[in-house]
Amino acid sequence: MSASDEQNLTPECRAERWLLEAGLRPTRQRKALASLLIGDGKHRHVTAESLYEAASAVGAAVSLATVYNTLRVFTDAGLLKEIGVEGPRSYFDTRTEDHPHFFYEEDGEMSDAPTGSIRISKLPEPPANAEIAGVDVVIRLRRKG
Repeated sequence: MSASDEQNLTPECRAERWLLEAGLRPTRQRKALASLLIGDGKHRHVTAESLYEAASAVGAAVSLATVYNTLRVFTDAGLLKEIGVEGPRSYFDTRTEDHPHFFYEEDGEMSDAPTGSIRISKLPEPPANAEIAGVDVVIRLRRKG
């Protein structure tokens, strides 16, 4: 599919295609949540709670438990990357390659940080029975004034 064809997809078609390409069954609830996540083709950083609120706002009939479970399924399928920021609270990113993030402590907003300015020259050796799966860089910010 060409880039212009991709841009012309409806949010529902884009969501269903995203699910099918990951080998997931496109149930009604999965399609509704996927449409909110990637329907417009833009990347998102969401929490389970913020996705639940967005789903409720558009009349999608999903419970908070379903949102949690679906985010887990999407993450396990490689569609989302989970980023732990505050204790048990996780953010889910539709952009899955390793990249840094800005995190605003006052309101919990997360956004992508420019990748060109981060340099990690050396990581510690993992224990003998482990391998490094990825590196999360979260730059915590406070707004001035």
